[in-house]
Amino acid sequence: MTIWRRLLCWLRPGLLLSTGGLFALAAPGVAQTAGPRPAAEQAPEAPKRIEHRQPLIDILAHMSGKCTTLKVAGRSYACKAVAYAHNEAGRVSFAVAIEDPADDGHVVSFSGEKGKRFDDNSYELPIDRMLLNSKHRPKVHGLPVPAEEASTGICRQFGNFAARRVSSVTCTATDSRGQSYELLFVSDGSPIGVRRVRQSAASIDDPFK
Repeated sequence: MTIWRRLLCWLRPGLLLSTGGLFALAAPGVAQTAGPRPAAEQAPEAPKRIEHRQPLIDILAHMSGKCTTLKVAGRSYACKAVAYAHNEAGRVSFAVAIEDPADDGHVVSFSGEKGKRFDDNSYELPIDRMLLNSKHRPKVHGLPVPAEEASTGICRQFGNFAARRVSSVTCTATDSRGQSYELLFVSDGSPIGVRRVRQSAASIDDPFK
């Protein structure tokens, strides 16, 4: 099964399962190094139930390639795919399926709002939360609910968007506990796989139009 298919297997259509209205995207993954998992990926506890309707995903995009740099709380990993997800409330996440042989649900997501497309070749997203998911996280409706860490940072996406090609995605963020996160993803040159799940608001700054 491809990484993209394995990512989507964990994402029920339009279902967002986080206390802040973010999507829970658990994916296969695989680690370069062994050792204890950062505490942020083990807590806090998941909500016992969803109290209100969560924003639905309207755009999903898949980018294949490799992470030349991926650091989560000081630990280095590898990856082969990044997913871009936009929900109807305007929140965007860059989700990275980590290659971790000990955890096929290990995913880290850089999440924020008010992303800007400056031209046909660059898009920038301010980061205000990190989502940390693993097979050990509590589940709601069968899906792991990611730990959320308030953070500050930035993601930048470069490439020829009109041609559905992304050359790279770079992200840096630091959470409220001082843990740092870093991503440098380089595309393998394949076209982006974009799925428009539902109609988006006309006001969104869609990087793939």
